[in-house]
Amino acid sequence: MATVNVVLRKKVNKDGTYPLALRITKDRKSSFIHLGYNLNPDEWIADKQRVKSSHPNSTRLNNLILKKKAEASDKSIEAETQKEDVSVRAIKKKIKPITGATFKPQAELYLSRLKEAGNYNVYNADKARVKYFLAFVDGSDIAFSDITVSLLERFKIHLKAKRKLAPRTIENYMMFIRAVFNQAIKEEVLDKKYYPFGHEDGINIKLPESTKIGISQEDVTKLENAKLEHLRHDHARDLWLIAYYFAGMRISDVFRLKWSDFQNDRLHYTMGKNQKTGSLKLPKKVQNILAKYVDQKQSPDDFVFPNLKGVDLEDSFRIKEKIAYQVKRCNKMLHEIAVIAKLDGKLTTHVARHTFATQAGDKIPVQMVQKLYRHSDVRTTIKYQSAFIFKDADDALEAVIGK
Repeated sequence: MATVNVVLRKKVNKDGTYPLALRITKDRKSSFIHLGYNLNPDEWIADKQRVKSSHPNSTRLNNLILKKKAEASDKSIEAETQKEDVSVRAIKKKIKPITGATFKPQAELYLSRLKEAGNYNVYNADKARVKYFLAFVDGSDIAFSDITVSLLERFKIHLKAKRKLAPRTIENYMMFIRAVFNQAIKEEVLDKKYYPFGHEDGINIKLPESTKIGISQEDVTKLENAKLEHLRHDHARDLWLIAYYFAGMRISDVFRLKWSDFQNDRLHYTMGKNQKTGSLKLPKKVQNILAKYVDQKQSPDDFVFPNLKGVDLEDSFRIKEKIAYQVKRCNKMLHEIAVIAKLDGKLTTHVARHTFATQAGDKIPVQMVQKLYRHSDVRTTIKYQSAFIFKDADDALEAVIGK
């Protein structure tokens, strides 16, 4: 027969408290259901499974404990009555509340999994979104059943009117909330009937197309020839030009370049985003840039550029955190360079990719562009490159109104 007790979990929270949980045990196997509250060890009487009277909410919490323990025991007996050989997991599923599930614990679990996966950029953005959404609902937590279509529509209006956020950013908020809902359903703490997304009367997420603009060839030439007095500006320019010369290489991949990637006047590297491998000839312009850094080379496994120096390569989260910091710093330098070089267009690390796409236009067969971008599907290449091909539209316009 299964036993049900209330305990403090052994895993400590960042604030030094411990989660209060139901522990279901059968056949020496245990499973836990968190009750949504945390306590300090000195606020808990373990042998009596009670909160000490010194706790400001002891009466309410002790009543909750009695209620939850009684409900869990009833559900456990019911499950074992219906099926003689029932597992502790099946009993937990029977006991675990569905309609009363709350958003904050699932959001925290969602963030922790992003961090464990090393996904710094999404973690950093969604961490702020969790905080802001909970502030919007005027509390430290909210039940999933209270996150209705109506509430989310009001939240979208608030983000647009009060925070002046762009449509794409607002949709990112909806995507994050949807991700937490999906996780809660997968974890079996939420009934699908409370899902406010996707159905006919629900929230439908539509990402607006973003404008992709590269700088002109004239601006590229200005950038190449600009006289820069500060080394930090020269270094930022080197990074941008390497990205551009290598078919719009992502800046994160530029940071990760090692001397061992260059062999027989070719670059051999694996793209970080999709792990696609490839090889490119070293243009003379790239060789000239690399020559500026070769004196810093101590071994073939050294990074070409110093931006990731000292980072633990086994810690993917910290690597991405460092990359995000370096991108921000580099973009600041590029903004200053654009002023110095008197460029007409905006200059950021990602603009290097857009600039190559702009220059390629429809000059290169799409299959070759696919190979350079390392897209798995040519349709991805066609969709991406279509933002940079204007000739057909220009010709059609001229056919009507003239040049």
